Amino acid sequence: MKRFLKPVTALLLAFAVLCSLALCAVPTAAAEGNAPKYVFLFIGDGMTYSQFQLAASYQGANADTDDGILDGDVALNFMNFDVLGNATTYDSSSFCPDSASTATSIASGFKTYSGVINMDETKTIPYTTIAEQLRDNTDMKIGVVSSVNLNHATPAAFYAHQASRSSYYEIGQELIDSGFDYFAGGGLLKPTGKNGDLPDLYDLAAQAGYKVVRTQADAEQVTADDGKVLIVTENLADSDSLDYEIDRQQDVWALSDYVAKGVEVLDNENGFFLMCEGGKIDWACHANDAGSVVYDVLAMADAVQVAVDFAQAHPQETLILVTGDHETGGLTIGFAGTNYDTYLDNLNNQKISYAKYDADYVSAYKENNTPFADAMADVEALFGLMLPEDAGEDGLVLTDYEVEELEKAYEITLNGYAQDQEGKPVQTQQEYVTYGTYTPFSVTVTHLLNNKSGINFGSYAHTGLPAAVFAQGVGAEAFAGSYDNTDIHHKLCTLLGVENLAG
Repeated sequence: MKRFLKPVTALLLAFAVLCSLALCAVPTAAAEGNAPKYVFLFIGDGMTYSQFQLAASYQGANADTDDGILDGDVALNFMNFDVLGNATTYDSSSFCPDSASTATSIASGFKTYSGVINMDETKTIPYTTIAEQLRDNTDMKIGVVSSVNLNHATPAAFYAHQASRSSYYEIGQELIDSGFDYFAGGGLLKPTGKNGDLPDLYDLAAQAGYKVVRTQADAEQVTADDGKVLIVTENLADSDSLDYEIDRQQDVWALSDYVAKGVEVLDNENGFFLMCEGGKIDWACHANDAGSVVYDVLAMADAVQVAVDFAQAHPQETLILVTGDHETGGLTIGFAGTNYDTYLDNLNNQKISYAKYDADYVSAYKENNTPFADAMADVEALFGLMLPEDAGEDGLVLTDYEVEELEKAYEITLNGYAQDQEGKPVQTQQEYVTYGTYTPFSVTVTHLLNNKSGINFGSYAHTGLPAAVFAQGVGAEAFAGSYDNTDIHHKLCTLLGVENLAG
């Protein structure tokens, strides 16, 4: 039989517990004067253990050793941080969540549905983010940087409140209304609305007092004296994002340059909070492009190094966090066809991302009905994969089975999928599992290079793996252990002395 406390007894017990908690409460870091003055939060979109370990192992595979033994001690800078935590990533609707809900959890401390940004499950109650809390209750400056669109889900989760992550124009309006001091990265999606008939967001930002910068030359001249700044790369790549790191020209700003400029703009005696997203890690994982994943993880590590260097000058005032919002692609280091072996240095053969290959090469194949052999000459030059008859001493020679898979994918790429009775292309289940929504030829090329390197992907979507949380600096010890991603918000509130609205 269940036993229930009498109402009076229950009230007295609850009161006693509350009093006990109040008497035993440990003062926050802020109350003790140990709050970090400068906070860097790096989020690798789609990045968990598989992604950063692949990038580290890739560097190890390319390390020079006298005896030819693999160097397994190579680690990215943030992998050497003093504190490591582990955060679950599920949301209100899925164990394989999306960026909108997981970034909401990190930013506001609340769970919500996939596709929703800082709104509750009824999509009627907005949540307040840590960035907004700091803006409203401290004198800290706030910055947001992303390698993808600034009104995309992850950056939006720090300033926007929308029932749908696809409400790009409305998110852009909230970006402007946020009054945050520094935005930098990819271009705004739908800057004149879905139909192109609304006031331009860039014009509205300028009217709201932002210095809107659209060229790298002008960005280089930006200083803290310019006030609020919105910098958008002039070298817009796929979907108006920054280039994949593998495609970036040396004279074009990397993600680290936008972070460095952010530090310059935000640095002040009252401190700052800067969130930086490595968003194209996720995009590359969706497309199963391991080579691009590696380079973009390394690009984020370079951005983290800016924070590490800053912390060396402010060792008693800086906190650096590096985490991911969720895993993308079901990436594994290991492939059935190579047994226990990996050949990660095979990725050195890749010279271009799948997206740039699609744009610069595959589009021309379709237009010109390019012969398969001619397309394969480009594949050899850009990915190192060789037809058996073209095999050289150092090439990655394709098997007959692999050639057959490429020929099949090339035919679909040029001619499209079979059509239904209404003339609409329809993928079979096998075709979707094999190619996802990507160009069949391009994704088959990257799959083959991945597999020959000892790498495999299990999905074109997100998975339910937990995310690592690396911490260094003031208050870093709070992020040790295993917890939920909402606790990242709770811990930041405690450290920074702002009210934890998520409870």
